[in-house]
This record gives sequence, structure tokens and C-alpha cells, in this order.
Amino acid sequence: MQLKDLFIDFPFPVPQNIPDVEITGIAIDSRAVKPGYLFVAMRGGSADGHAYIPKALENGAAAVIGEVGQASSLTNYVGLEDPRQALTWLAAAFYGFPARNLTVIGVTGTDGKTTTRNLLYQILVSAGIRAGMISTVNAVIGDEVLDTGFHVTTPDAHDVQRYLARMVEAGLTHVVLETTSHGWSQHRVDACEFDVAVVTNITHEHFDEHGSYENYRAAKARLFSSLEITRPKPMGNPRLAVINRDDRSFDFLDSFVKTPKVSYGLGAESDVRAEDVKYSSSGIKFTASTKDFRVATSSNLVGEYNVSNCLAALTAAIYGLGIDPDTAARGIASLDGIPGRMQTIDLGQNFTAVVDFAHTPNALKVTLEAARKMTTGRVISVFGSAGLRDKEKRHMMAEISAELADLSVLTAEDPRTESLDGILEEMAAGARSKGGVEGETFWRVPDRGEAIRFALRLAREGDIVLSCGKGHEQSMCFGKTEYLWDDRTAMRAALAEFLGIDGEKMPYLPSQDKSEAEWLKG
Repeated sequence: MQLKDLFIDFPFPVPQNIPDVEITGIAIDSRAVKPGYLFVAMRGGSADGHAYIPKALENGAAAVIGEVGQASSLTNYVGLEDPRQALTWLAAAFYGFPARNLTVIGVTGTDGKTTTRNLLYQILVSAGIRAGMISTVNAVIGDEVLDTGFHVTTPDAHDVQRYLARMVEAGLTHVVLETTSHGWSQHRVDACEFDVAVVTNITHEHFDEHGSYENYRAAKARLFSSLEITRPKPMGNPRLAVINRDDRSFDFLDSFVKTPKVSYGLGAESDVRAEDVKYSSSGIKFTASTKDFRVATSSNLVGEYNVSNCLAALTAAIYGLGIDPDTAARGIASLDGIPGRMQTIDLGQNFTAVVDFAHTPNALKVTLEAARKMTTGRVISVFGSAGLRDKEKRHMMAEISAELADLSVLTAEDPRTESLDGILEEMAAGARSKGGVEGETFWRVPDRGEAIRFALRLAREGDIVLSCGKGHEQSMCFGKTEYLWDDRTAMRAALAEFLGIDGEKMPYLPSQDKSEAEWLKG
């Protein structure tokens, strides 16, 4: 494609004198540049892409886009006011605006995005619809599953458009796209032309990035304002907003949304509500009720918060996509579970062991509440709080566990270049503020593998042990190094040791045999 053709449908001022060159791909990392590629240089938190322009040219870049005035003396350089914001539109143009040939369902929220996205995908499959999905973990295109990264954020803008284009090529008609606040604030999904927008909740998270709840909420709300600019599509586009009547974000979104909207929740004031809810350790049952229909719904997922996630998916599918209520309910029931979300690890022990992704104050709260309903024994929680992230979460999560769990084990969760001992002290202060007694109701065990072992040794018959915060993730960051880590592998390894049976080996972390000073140095 000619570089000038990327600007044909550009929503910002088009620069003058665009070089007459052919582009064969797009990259934002100079190491990924191949001959003929367009290199887009952007400023980041720790690096400036303009510094890597020489390397991109050395690797064969045919043209470079960067900020105005940064490298304007270079041949085939195009200066833009905001290259990051422009990237998503340039990538969409390069791939032929694939979202215009798909029905695009966007899911955002602090907690429950992945679950709701999976539920919606399962409903679409049950309805016989050829669907794909893009998440913070992977992209599913037919039978192909592509990894999208170690940690949780929306894929980069040009990758999102590439995935969408491959879905169009594969003959898919629908896509469920999980979007994060970082993804919206960095304009990664601006050109995705959403048809249905779903929010799970907006609670305390990422204040280190956004500064306040209001700013964080505004980033999430861009999903709903984007509905207004979605163009008419051949298959039609409902531009429906699905919002949570029970969440603190409701009043704001109810007045903010300018497109058709429908609410869901557990209360009678919701447009789609749950009635006759029944909880058990094996799942949930309820009746989804509206003025238009009533449908019995069951799920293998557990906890009140998953009733909400199921309602969100049902509402979007039925009112946004026109799927029959009974078909939607069958889709909900067909989802066995979600990796790393309240995932039970059973090697024959006489207590319950669970791995969950709960890494925010609200997620930990609802997870512990769900665990309480799953057992008549004690609830034992293992969790940490990430380094170089929102520090307020540290004492908040420890306070919640001190109040809702019987026993708490404070440990590592991606300490990065911060002092793990310092993080644990902040958490311990939170636990003490709610009556926790160190050595009796809570403990500090820096090494996460040893923390899980310790929690298992505390467990008695009928108890439940939850390892929270990592879930499905495949790595943990110490210093500036990502170490391979899977909480599910760690739980199985610890259980095998506990039971004295053959099993998996505990994954390695530097906290096992290095001092903190050593791993901080790398």
C-alpha cells in the first residue's frame, strides 16, 4: 500500500508532502522493522521511539512517522502532532478498516472483563455465529489462538487491527474485544468501530496511571462515546450501551451515554435483573427477567459477581445482537470455567485450593465473599500487591483480607524494582489497622511459592485456600526481569509436596535463593 493511501480516511489534519513510497507493514519497535515497513516513533514511559529511528532505517524502514520537528530533515519522514493517536487509524487503513466488516462488541471494566468476554464468545458460538475474540491474554481466530503478551493490557493498535483483518479473512462475522483503560488512554482501539459496548464495573484501580477515579472512569467511558462515531455497516449496527445498575459508575454512565442503552443488575430497578438466585460451590442458578422475557440461567462459575457477569453477557447478546434468550442461556451454561478465575486445583486434599486473578480491592472482596459461601470451614488468602503501581491498593487489599478472610498470607506479586519488604510492610500496616495480628491472623512470606506452601500447612479439613492476584498470568517481574511463573503450577507443586506424591516442580523466583538487593540489581 502507498503511504499516502493511509491518510485517505484520516480523522486528523493530513500532512503536506507525504512521500510517495510503498509500505509493506507497520512497526513501533525498531527491532520488528522489516524492509518496506513504516516505523511509527512514539514517546513512552521509559523510552522515546525517536531515538530508535536510525535502527529502524538500518533494518529497512521505507518511511518514518514521528512528532512534528523531531527528525524532519530525514527523507521519507512524516511529522504528526500525536503519532500514538494516529497509529490506530493508520493501521486500520493499512488493513482495510476491518472493523467495518465485523460486528464489534467491546467489554471494559475493572473486574470481570475476561469472564464477560468469554461468556459472550460462548453465547455467539452456541448461536452458530462465526466469532473471534481479542483479549489481554490472547486472540482467538477460528481454531487459532495467538498469545498477546505476558501482562494485562490491550494489544498495541497495529496488532489489534491485524487481528481484526485476519478475522475478516477467515470469514468471521463477530468479534468480542476486551478493552482496558490503558488501551483507551493510549488510543489503541480508537478505530475499532464498536457496535455494542459493555461495562462490568469501575472500581479502584490504576490510579498510578490515571491519577484519580474520575480520570480512570473517563478512560473507560471512551468505549461508550466511541459508539457515536461508528459508521453504518452493511449488517447493521445497534450502537447499544450495556451498563451495570449496581455499580458506582452507573449514574455517571447513565447521563454520559448518548446512544441507546440498557442496564442490568440484581435489583428490581434494572432493565435486566436476576431473580431467585441460588449459590453453591459448583455454580450459580438464577432467572434473568425483563419486561420482554424470563429465562432460567445456570453457570459453572461461582459467586454473586459472576451473576452480574452473566447478566452483562446475556443483556448484550439478547438486546444488542438479537440472540434468542434460550440460546443465550445455553451459551452461558456451556462455559466450563475460565483459566485462573476461581480455578480449583484438586490433588485429593481434604480442603479446597483455588487460584484466582483477584488483584484489585473490589476483586479480592468479592472473591473472599464467594469463598465464604463455598465452605463451612475457614478462608485462607494468599496475595500480594504489585510494585510501581497504585500504592493505595496495598493497604486496602490487606484491610479487606483482614476483615473477610480468617487467615491471610502476604507475599510477592510483581514487585518490579520496588522493595518487596517495603511493599509487605505497607500491606501489614493495612492488616493491623483492621485488627489483624501478625503471627496469628496474618503472616508475611516474601517468596510466593513458599507462601502457598505455608498456607497449605495452615489448612484444615473443609477449609478453602485461595492464591489471588496472578490467575492465568505466565510470569512475575522481579527487578526488570520477567520470570516464568504460573500460580496454578505453583499450587499443584505445593499440593504434591504437601500430600507426599509425585507432581510438578515449583517454578523458580529469585526470592527463593537471592537477597532482595541481589535481584534488584538483576
